[in-house]
Amino acid sequence: MRFSTLEELKELCKAESLSISGMMVKEQALETGKTELEVIEQMSAYYEVMKEAVHRGLHQDTTSRSGLTGKDAQRVSAYMNQTIPSLGADACTAMAYALAVSEVNASMGRIIATPTAGSCGIIPGVFVSTQERFQWENSHMVYGLFAAGAIGYVIANNSFVSGAEGGCQAEVGSAIGMAAGALTELRGGSPEQSVHAVGIALKNSLGLICDPVGGLVEIPCIVRNGFGAVTALAASDMALAGVRSVIPSDEVIDVMLEVGSAMPEKHRETAKGGLAQTPTGRSIMNRLYGKGGQSPT
Repeated sequence: MRFSTLEELKELCKAESLSISGMMVKEQALETGKTELEVIEQMSAYYEVMKEAVHRGLHQDTTSRSGLTGKDAQRVSAYMNQTIPSLGADACTAMAYALAVSEVNASMGRIIATPTAGSCGIIPGVFVSTQERFQWENSHMVYGLFAAGAIGYVIANNSFVSGAEGGCQAEVGSAIGMAAGALTELRGGSPEQSVHAVGIALKNSLGLICDPVGGLVEIPCIVRNGFGAVTALAASDMALAGVRSVIPSDEVIDVMLEVGSAMPEKHRETAKGGLAQTPTGRSIMNRLYGKGGQSPT
């Protein structure tokens, strides 16, 4: 790739009069030796998996093998049909769709890790709900995934996308930033606005620990995906309105690295701290693995 930071990505887009997605399609083709059409077709297949996961989460039994989670997306969807949600219908739909995909993951269904399985609901939740709202073509959404991919590439190579390395800020936070930046482009924003959206999103996720109850990607991971989709919508709207990330987005990514590196091990996907070690969390652990048992992590 010819860029390693969001600033370099933005300047490349400006110099070559390309969107972030257009630049990423070009770079991905060069990187893989495939044609641009081939990389677009591959991404199209990924988007179909995302849409399938949303549908499955809304219409099929997503009870996890542990029995701890399942069907919350359907509960939110039913709630929306019964009343006016405080979030409004559009944001609530994104939240429900994000929950749906995350529950499909927890119930051993097929998902696309964007950027990880633990944060797999956020981009589909944002993308599928906004596609329905604005009546966008699939091709438009697929280019949006390339924009998200470019942002994720920068984050992964300068900080973390793994909860075991940097806490949940690295998984859910990165996905929120990717979704926010991509949505900003999808709605006609400039590369500069997309980059600001990333910084705005990431700042709101700094310090978020990874504390899976029982070591499973269920509690609190699933609800964090729901909240993450809503946060991505908010960050994109701020950027499109002209709100800037006063701390440059690349510096925010650097801070995420700093914070994640300083985070205690017990708060990095080990199930040794946070919600996993509350009385209820320990009780669930004992029930799943036997008294004094340890999670697989």
